[in-house]
Amino acid sequence: MESTATWTPIAKIQGNNLESPLADQEVTTRGVVTGSTRKGFFIQDPRRHEDPTVSTAVFVFRLGSKPRRGTVAQVTGKVVNFVARDNDRPTTQVLGDEIEVVSEEGREIAPIWLNADNLPRDGLELARFLNGLEGMLVGIGAGATFIAPSNPFGDYVVLPDGMEGVRRTEHGGVLIDPEVPDRWFPGFRILDYARAPQLNVGAKLLLPVVGPLNYRAASYQVAAQDTIAIRDQPITLETSSLTADDAKITVMTLNSFNLDPKVEDAALVNDPNRDIDDDVGNGRFKKLAEAVVEQAGAPDILALQEIQDSDGAEQSGNVDASETYRHLIKAIQEVGGPVYEAADVPPVAGADGGQPGGNIRNGFLFDPARVELIAGTLHERGRGEAAFEDSRKVLVGHFRKRASGQRLALINVHLASKRQQYSLFAPIDPGHDPRLERRVQQAQAIREYLLELREQGTSYYVTGDFNDFEFSDTLRELCGTESVNLVETLPLADRYDYNHRGLSQVLMHGIVSSEEAEAGRIEYEILHGNELLGTRPGDLGDKPTDHAYVLAAFAGS
Repeated sequence: MESTATWTPIAKIQGNNLESPLADQEVTTRGVVTGSTRKGFFIQDPRRHEDPTVSTAVFVFRLGSKPRRGTVAQVTGKVVNFVARDNDRPTTQVLGDEIEVVSEEGREIAPIWLNADNLPRDGLELARFLNGLEGMLVGIGAGATFIAPSNPFGDYVVLPDGMEGVRRTEHGGVLIDPEVPDRWFPGFRILDYARAPQLNVGAKLLLPVVGPLNYRAASYQVAAQDTIAIRDQPITLETSSLTADDAKITVMTLNSFNLDPKVEDAALVNDPNRDIDDDVGNGRFKKLAEAVVEQAGAPDILALQEIQDSDGAEQSGNVDASETYRHLIKAIQEVGGPVYEAADVPPVAGADGGQPGGNIRNGFLFDPARVELIAGTLHERGRGEAAFEDSRKVLVGHFRKRASGQRLALINVHLASKRQQYSLFAPIDPGHDPRLERRVQQAQAIREYLLELREQGTSYYVTGDFNDFEFSDTLRELCGTESVNLVETLPLADRYDYNHRGLSQVLMHGIVSSEEAEAGRIEYEILHGNELLGTRPGDLGDKPTDHAYVLAAFAGS
């Protein structure tokens, strides 16, 4: 691959910055084809640049036919700095107008291994390191542990063998680190779902994975080119150890994951590729029912999040969810549970965020034979308040245990999403969460209500999906000095209910008064298993939710 005046070296196209210095210019370049994605392929100069922050590979955008891996291709096209969304990291690409295979055999390229010895922990240093490898052939060694379950898109995340200084869960996952909450771990994507295994957290990588380092979905991934070999880790769904009796109120917190009974009409949804599902046909109602009855022991009350209206993501203006509840109640009854009753306050159409047309809301199911919803106490909080604009409103209900007369105010929350958070690799304010301030404001409003309940002498339990961590400003503001987060009473290795890109973390919390916590009358646990189970790539499957299940039992005084 000797230099001539007719082509531009890849290193010159990349430069040593995020954006190519040759953007919008027409170039001809060449390199060894190292791999492909659905949208194009990668070429790499086998010679490593003397500056390790400069990549010698580039992505060629090409939707049509692509040259075979291992050949030498010459590419002519315009250089672009592609940005997928606002304030995301740009990636250098060449729009492949002309592709010529100049040699059927290219020089062999040794991958650069992403391992415990060379991966920086610091975010800025890590970003510089990976920027210098953009598009280049990299590898993940055998022995790595899968720290995220497989998903429908063929994405995987691993912990390299021998990596020290990480906190582990009992199932082999990695707990989020308060000092580095956005820490990146290597991952890869397999486009051919037939070669992409279904696996659980704790599985082992038996053979190395090699491919170009691709930047997509606000993170780096290896574009794996070959079938991978794994040893899976079986997962047992945990069952509750809490005791239920006439003297206790038991509560299960369950994120229902956009649950609805309708197979949506493609003509009535915002995005037919994303907004059509069959929760009944896929068995999700049955799986949720089994979780309620077989794992949780059919608690008195279910605090639900992400319940959709009865026609799902169809943009019909309907906000009634009675059919969604009916299907779930029936499924619970069919697996041996009680006949629950449903209660919610329907949202204003399109006003509370979530999937367009879905009108998600918080709701309660309760067993009327064991508890009653005290008349006049069911209400929502936050409607009309700036902190809750385009966000789920707080659902409140006061319940009484029939056998003992014990009362409990349940505050069911689903705070503002973290989806708008900037990437760890964003060029400006990496990792910044623009909705953190909104969640803190929501927490302040909830805390004010808790102070009212304290003055009335009412026991309370705040639960749901807080979209933030136990060490966050959100939870610290909500608890203040008068409330306790029950999550922090659990062993450290047990504090997680959700997995985001390999980081096991808590998003569902349980807030009670300090006096109630100190009295020792509350039992609290997280039932693990569901959030550790992988789904089959290419198939939405029957996984009931992406969270674990949270249980609490409140004994009367």
